[in-house]
Amino acid sequence: MNLPNRLTLMRVLLVPVFFVFIMWRLPLPGIWGEVVSRLLAGVFFIGTAVTDFFDGKIARSRNLVTNFGKFLDPLADKFMIFAAILGLVSSDMYRQPGALHYVTVAAGLIVILRELAVTSLRLVIVSGEEKTVVAASILGKMKTGTQCAWVGTAILEPVVFCFIPFCREWRVLTWITLILMTVMTILSGIDYLKTYRSAIDPRK
Repeated sequence: MNLPNRLTLMRVLLVPVFFVFIMWRLPLPGIWGEVVSRLLAGVFFIGTAVTDFFDGKIARSRNLVTNFGKFLDPLADKFMIFAAILGLVSSDMYRQPGALHYVTVAAGLIVILRELAVTSLRLVIVSGEEKTVVAASILGKMKTGTQCAWVGTAILEPVVFCFIPFCREWRVLTWITLILMTVMTILSGIDYLKTYRSAIDPRK
């Protein structure tokens, strides 16, 4: 249990804390309950995203890369993203206005299906004869980066950029990051399937 693995495990343990703030408004007067809840949820989410960057960097620079880390690191990302999607589409406090809500639901479904497909592919490869552990690809890391940018923006845009009318009303930054995230999610999923398509060859 080296330092990178401990950081990754800490990210997993922070998921319930993040989920509390993204699902429930703090009992504060006026709009302060929502504002403080959003800020805390954003801080916890951004903190875990930064930790994600550093645990991988430390592991590579100190030659501490382990199969446990390769397994748990993408799993921690999935836990955070799934918790965020659930909160963004179900909590009244985080529900996006108008069409953005329905697009968020569709994009969230794409993310979940992609993650389940890639996770199933990883299990097939790990259980194969070569016992290979599939590390995250460059596109996979870009996908994770855009997903983190989208979640952070969707949570914080209404309070951080509330003085800009088109950000407050139209959620322009959320739209942009949502589209980028959806594109990268699809591209990275296709890349994994193409790279490891031999593992799911129906002739085997």
